[in-house]
Amino acid sequence: MQDISGKRVAILATNGFEQSELEVPRDKLRQAGAEVHVISLEAGEIKGWDKSDWGRPVPVDKTLEEVRPQDYDALVLPGGQINPDLLRVETKALAFIKSFWTDKKVIGAICHAPWLLIEAGIIRDRRVTSYKSIKSDMINAGGKWEDSEVVTDQGLVTSRNPGDLDAFCGKLAEEIREGRHERRAA
Repeated sequence: MQDISGKRVAILATNGFEQSELEVPRDKLRQAGAEVHVISLEAGEIKGWDKSDWGRPVPVDKTLEEVRPQDYDALVLPGGQINPDLLRVETKALAFIKSFWTDKKVIGAICHAPWLLIEAGIIRDRRVTSYKSIKSDMINAGGKWEDSEVVTDQGLVTSRNPGDLDAFCGKLAEEIREGRHERRAA
């Protein structure tokens, strides 16, 4: 994985995130030199979902109230069914996500997390992938859905499932290293 020392990455999540989809990118991006913060709606800990039951808690580094998108170079959105469904009704979370896109920063979304990209209004005309059960949601929102492990489109990195996390993290680090991305019409 590419060296991204000096870069700052936000991981936005709440209870019900898929365990590996938060922990693997967090750990791999840290190993690549980035400063990574887990950001949530409330302080303390958030509890993951590990395949078929509740997983381990993860400490929250900062609350959404304590951070600004300008403080970060990239945003990671872990999936799981519960986490993005809870976050997509939170106005502040959607505004946070949208700010990264507007500022031409890198956004990575895994599995069900592209639901958040739909709600933030940034899927239309973008090449994307996701977990197969939300394929229709992605297409109906105007996304150009592909059945690929990882899809990158001008700083937007999407992955279809937790089995693709190594490829996702590698692509994410590459995009973070490149920096801001101009958004052209698809």
